[in-house]
Amino acid sequence: MVYFTLLAGLVALGVGGDLLVRGAVGISNRLRIMPLLVGLTIVSLCTSAPELVVSVDAALAGASGLALGNIVGSNTANVLVVLGLPAMFTTISAGQDGLRQSFIFMIVVSLTLVGVSLDGTIGRTDGGMLVALLAFFLIYSVWTGTNKNARAIGQNPQSGGRGGIGGLLLFVVIGAVGLALGGRLATDSAIEIARRWHVADSAIGLTILALGTSLPELAAGISAAARGQHAVAIGNVLGSNILNILFILGVVSLIAPLGVTPNFFALDYWVMLAAAAALVPIVFLARSIGRATGAAMTAAYIVYVLFVYQLSAAPGVGG
Repeated sequence: MVYFTLLAGLVALGVGGDLLVRGAVGISNRLRIMPLLVGLTIVSLCTSAPELVVSVDAALAGASGLALGNIVGSNTANVLVVLGLPAMFTTISAGQDGLRQSFIFMIVVSLTLVGVSLDGTIGRTDGGMLVALLAFFLIYSVWTGTNKNARAIGQNPQSGGRGGIGGLLLFVVIGAVGLALGGRLATDSAIEIARRWHVADSAIGLTILALGTSLPELAAGISAAARGQHAVAIGNVLGSNILNILFILGVVSLIAPLGVTPNFFALDYWVMLAAAAALVPIVFLARSIGRATGAAMTAAYIVYVLFVYQLSAAPGVGG
């Protein structure tokens, strides 16, 4: 039954991702909005919903390691897997307008997470600051990304939905629901299997739970890349990483302050930052993410997962 649920979740993810991207790109074309803005806002907000639900549940249950591990692990998975895996099948080009500014902001936000964790707690004051930064990010993104006088938008403008705004919004809503449902089914199944093997909560949060809640981003990323909407695919990753910290972690820490265990400073924060830094040549030199780079990124994530599980299995380690 667990495997059937896992399969059903994956199917829902595939359908939901396709509908979400079709609707979002269609809205971009209709309203003449930059595709990168659509990825940074509409798509990333929809695909980040599972992280919010899981992290709030974990925080209320007193599982700080699970909640924070989900955020940190998801941000790592978003870069290495959500961009790496689709690139193994189709080259993802960079160089879109506004990409550098959004990437720099993602780095600043990631460093902010490390900074507010230095005292061992992410409290309500920290949460308020993160939410305030979120408001700035959304206002700035809309202000700089909206261009009503733009010419034909997108690398393949006919790949989005062709209906009216109402129909396209319905696509987005149905797609978001499909992603949330599929991600939850797949993640719950994987966690059940992991706990049967006595895997530590911190390891589950950093790997299975993180990758599971990143499945909506992956499904949307694959659909966007397949449709030639590279700006949406990249914007989805940058936007999701920013929202995971500012929105999800900000809201969670306002509800219940989170404790930060030493293992995050020993490994996980630095892996998250290293994954983000790997995008520097891609963003600033407008390099494409080809098959070789995509394979290297995906392989790096697999090595990280194996290391985390080996570490959690060591005597006296885990949580």
